[in-house]
Amino acid sequence: MYPDYDFNNTNTSGVQAEAAPVQSDADAGNSPAPPKAPRKWFAVRAIAAFLCCALIGGAAGAGGALLAGWASQESASAPTTVYEGTRPTVVNTAVVNGKTILSATEIYNSNLPAVVGINGSVTTNVWGQTVRNAVSGSGFVISSDGYIITNYHVVDGVSDITVFFSNGDSYDAAVVGGEEDNDIAVLKIDAKGLQSVVLGDSDAIQIGENVYAVGNPLGELTFTLTGGYVSAKDREITMSNGTVMNMIQTDAAINSGNSGGPLFDQYGQVVGIVSAKLSNSSSSSSSVEGLGFAIPLNDVKDMVSSIIQNGYVTGKPNLGVIMEDSSAVSAWLQNGTVKGCRVLAVLEGSCSDSAGLQAGDVITKVGETEITSASDLSAAVKARKAGETFQLTVARSGQNLTLTVTLDEATRQRQTDMDALQAKYKASLPTIPYYNSFPYGN
Repeated sequence: MYPDYDFNNTNTSGVQAEAAPVQSDADAGNSPAPPKAPRKWFAVRAIAAFLCCALIGGAAGAGGALLAGWASQESASAPTTVYEGTRPTVVNTAVVNGKTILSATEIYNSNLPAVVGINGSVTTNVWGQTVRNAVSGSGFVISSDGYIITNYHVVDGVSDITVFFSNGDSYDAAVVGGEEDNDIAVLKIDAKGLQSVVLGDSDAIQIGENVYAVGNPLGELTFTLTGGYVSAKDREITMSNGTVMNMIQTDAAINSGNSGGPLFDQYGQVVGIVSAKLSNSSSSSSSVEGLGFAIPLNDVKDMVSSIIQNGYVTGKPNLGVIMEDSSAVSAWLQNGTVKGCRVLAVLEGSCSDSAGLQAGDVITKVGETEITSASDLSAAVKARKAGETFQLTVARSGQNLTLTVTLDEATRQRQTDMDALQAKYKASLPTIPYYNSFPYGN
């Protein structure tokens, strides 16, 4: 142990702090020597202080190490806690009134009960074998008693059509009628009290406005919501059958199976019928993304009402002929190389038959409009209404003739008669390479 030093220079312990005087040999003759100054013991104090601090520090270090070990053992044995947040389960719906901008969630939940998936089968002939393939699409309810809008190409030639709802309900559906040129069809199911969508004004939407599609992409991902912007309006898009249609362009994701589904505006109203996705550019085979199209609702509202009431679109014109581009026919079949639309067959009793049009005639004008192809003639006829009268200019045996025609109406019976005429004409074709494509009917 160290001596008991008073580091504060006090004498509280009873130990004398000063050393006794010492006499030298020179002063042995009893002469007193002068006293020395008391020693301060600074070095001793410093060493003692250092040793004390070392002891305290060592003890603290050992204690810290011991505590750390305990903490490590405690941590190793303690369970891992993962904190999870909670949120209420709320289905956000809203009243679609055309005045309030809704969120995507509100639009989806408010309209989901009125959106349907469509399944069916189509029969094809492959090398003499009948094959049934499944088809799928989308649609939406427009009345509480079961009228549903979809695309014409979704149900064309399809049998065993069923529609299904998000709640699991399914119904057999019948085709009320359709309009191929505008790619719309109306189905009917036997149901009452259904929720229907609210039909909006497609002319009122603006480029850059949010729009949303709900449908069944790929026929498997049922009732999928996708969203985007109105990218363009009044796009003229050429469909696979050559028909040119006016479309709303959007970058909302659209895929096979979305066809016939609704396109909602930001108010939750239907402003379009999803119809197509452009998957390849016209100039290359490269993949194209973000180009989807929908039929503007205003373009087909009256047609839908007509189909519901009559089973077809009333007032639609029909010329009663089968035709093709005259430039595609060998010169020896044409009696010349007149450019226009060649008439292949005329329906007996039609307006063309009454006007004196004959198979082999080449139509070169409708009124004052030049005709250079079958598509030109189709466009000129579609621009008119049933009952409208106009003049046809035709080339026949080297002469130009003018015929007056009053257009017929394209009723369901007329369509049946035209189908029969086309089948009869096709059966009469000689087996030469020229006749490798099916002609137009109008």
